[in-house]
Amino acid sequence: MSALALALEIVVVFFLALFLLHRYGDFRKQQRMVLFGTLLAWYLCFLIVFILPLDVSTTIYKQCKIDHEEPAPSLSPSANHTDANTSATPTKSESLTAVKPCYKPWSYIPDGIMPVFWRVVYWTSQCLTWLLLPFMQSYARSGGFSITGKIKTALIENAIYYGTYLLIFGSLLIYVAVHPEWHLSWYELQSIGITAANTWGLFLLVLLLGYGLVEIPRSYWNSSRHGHLLIKTYFKASKLMTEKADAEENLEDIMEEVRKVSESIKYNHPLRKYIDTVLRKCPLDYQEKMGRNMDDYEDFDDKQNTYPSEKSLVKLHKQVIYAVQRHNRTQVQWQILLQQALHLEDVAKNESSSAHQFLHSFPSSEPPSWVGRYLYTPTAEWYWECLLKCWFYRCLSVVLSVFSVCVVWSECTFFSTRPVLSLFAVLIQLAERDYNYLYIQVACFLTISFLCTCVYSTVFRIRVFNYYYLAPHHQTDAYSLQFSGMLFCRLTPPLCLNFLGLIHMDSAISHQQKEQTAYTSIMGSMRVLSFIANGFYIYYPMLIVILCIATYFSLGTRCLNLLGFQQFVGDSEMTSDLIDEGRELIRREKRKRQRIEDGENRRRERYGQREDPSVRSHEMKETSYSDRNPQASHSQRDNMELLQDAEPLDYNADTVEESRPAGRYLSMSSSRSRIFDDV
Repeated sequence: MSALALALEIVVVFFLALFLLHRYGDFRKQQRMVLFGTLLAWYLCFLIVFILPLDVSTTIYKQCKIDHEEPAPSLSPSANHTDANTSATPTKSESLTAVKPCYKPWSYIPDGIMPVFWRVVYWTSQCLTWLLLPFMQSYARSGGFSITGKIKTALIENAIYYGTYLLIFGSLLIYVAVHPEWHLSWYELQSIGITAANTWGLFLLVLLLGYGLVEIPRSYWNSSRHGHLLIKTYFKASKLMTEKADAEENLEDIMEEVRKVSESIKYNHPLRKYIDTVLRKCPLDYQEKMGRNMDDYEDFDDKQNTYPSEKSLVKLHKQVIYAVQRHNRTQVQWQILLQQALHLEDVAKNESSSAHQFLHSFPSSEPPSWVGRYLYTPTAEWYWECLLKCWFYRCLSVVLSVFSVCVVWSECTFFSTRPVLSLFAVLIQLAERDYNYLYIQVACFLTISFLCTCVYSTVFRIRVFNYYYLAPHHQTDAYSLQFSGMLFCRLTPPLCLNFLGLIHMDSAISHQQKEQTAYTSIMGSMRVLSFIANGFYIYYPMLIVILCIATYFSLGTRCLNLLGFQQFVGDSEMTSDLIDEGRELIRREKRKRQRIEDGENRRRERYGQREDPSVRSHEMKETSYSDRNPQASHSQRDNMELLQDAEPLDYNADTVEESRPAGRYLSMSSSRSRIFDDV
């Protein structure tokens, strides 16, 4: 049964990590090594979280066996002279010392398995986060045209990175070496390295946890307020439109530079193969424009031109990759945000409906599934969206708020063992007396899952100047995926140690002589560095109170808003202006979509047939043009619609033109997809 439980959790965690990677990454376009490294990092971190409750229940069972195997105290010779009444009746102390027999938990892991398992998982994750992922990050971000060039760039970029770690480790090593009572051994050196890594992780863990403990319950509470959610969506639409316009302008500038370089370097130039590689990363419409204006018979030696160097082409290649990825991401996010805004406006309209039938402004053109026909009917959708959903989110927010208060209290009092003040330690010790292993595992799993949710969700929320940004719907770049894997591997070990401290299962913090979990056995003795074990590990988590207060009053958001970074602050004039601008953008998109649907309906009524796919293609081109030029006049688009309605046009020329090859000078050989190739 224990082997089945362990194998089942290993399989479930793998599919969970695979699902998240599919949501944020792109299996078809991104490099295989990027996907594999990120998947392995996420999988190992989730595996630690899921397996640790089994380790706790197994350790409690081992402690029970140790307590029962302790020899009873021997009786003194004077005990033979006691009277009959005393020997016949058990004393009160003897009755209290009677303990229940030990019951083996259903998920008991045999001796020798968990230590090996934790060593493999821990050291693999540490090698990933400190060695492999930083190198793969620089490799994937490099604009080099060969594997050797990318490896060289990655090594140079990580020289300072690795040198900083060696400096920190050397400082701790010198601190230990100056103490004459300490004799450095491999075990102690290993403990110093683990302590240094966990100290760095704990420093970041408290910052992210303090934000997540407040923001997650508040986000669910705000989700129950449809008016607040709609206003915030307008604010996001205004910001995203600005970012979308910047991305389009940046892409056009980069494409113009690529066009100039492509025209200057002809087909027989040695650097032409690098230009072909850059052109493959460009959007198809830009490749077509560049391919039409090229002269096949112009030799590069006929003119004394100044040609770019290979280093400048590497830089241009890197800029193209980033510009195209950013442009595609903003386009997808704009469509998703537009759908959210339209849905929230529909909810606001349907709340006052007396028919209790949910009506959409733009019904889906796809036929409904069997779930929509029989279960999620318009009536059921109205009750869920307009009535039940808000109350569900409010109840969930209250439960999560209570959980957050318990975590904050326990983080400030987990070092106190007499009396036991940590609420999670009290619950685990009460279950330990009755050997209720199922309750212990469920309580441990819920607690550590909530802590991981607060920390990991903050990792998915944070955004560093569009340089690190986890975007759903397959829009996350390789750098951000690997950076998130690095953060997960660095945050998970100190998070697990912090959890074991909350339930008083870590003797380095609780100072109790109890059986240690197999997970803490691989960490070594934290008491090698007493100022960290007895100081930083105990008192630093108390700062979580200050961070929670700052998050509750949105001090960080207000500071960023004062510095000029546009943040959603209710009493700010800038926020009000952006909300009005976002509302007008959504109205413009609704009018545009309504005109397209009206034109389709008129064509169906006039010709009695379905629209031509070429006409739909032309309208999509017009829509994309209007997205890039929001100041285009509405009258021009209306005139184009009237012309389309008056007489069906022939778009065969456009179709033939779109079927041309992407670029005239691109290599015609089939590219072999290797594991280290670029996207």
